[in-house]
Amino acid sequence: MLKERSYGAILFRQAGDHRFYLLLDRDGKQWDFSKGHGEEGETELSAMKRELVEETGISDLLVAQNFHEKITYFFRQAGELVLKEVVFFLCKTAQEEVHLSNEHVGYRWVSYDDALHVLSFDNAKDVLRKAEALLVSGKAVFQRRLTELA
Repeated sequence: MLKERSYGAILFRQAGDHRFYLLLDRDGKQWDFSKGHGEEGETELSAMKRELVEETGISDLLVAQNFHEKITYFFRQAGELVLKEVVFFLCKTAQEEVHLSNEHVGYRWVSYDDALHVLSFDNAKDVLRKAEALLVSGKAVFQRRLTELA
């Protein structure tokens, strides 16, 4: 069995008292968070940042130091079973404008409740629930601005 590891961002922005999460439409049918493979020599954070910038154009973010969630799932590639692990970080941005890569056909900034309805995968919904719970608790610690990472 093959194994893959990717890194993703649960990205949100605040507008007054409202929080909006960024969801990406991969193919007109599947809504998910930004994520992708790391490259040789990258840290988890630098891989997540590079993927986010490539997929959305958003580069000015703060990362929650106390949110590091993993999901795993299986899929088939060329007839072979692949175990995929995705590590998600919770990130905050003030940027609203998105510049999509050719990997996606659309995007939405949505409320938490709407995100739970729009997301295509249960494991993505579970990670979102954990992120929202941390934010609502007031215990999210945003300390590192990712523009500082190479």
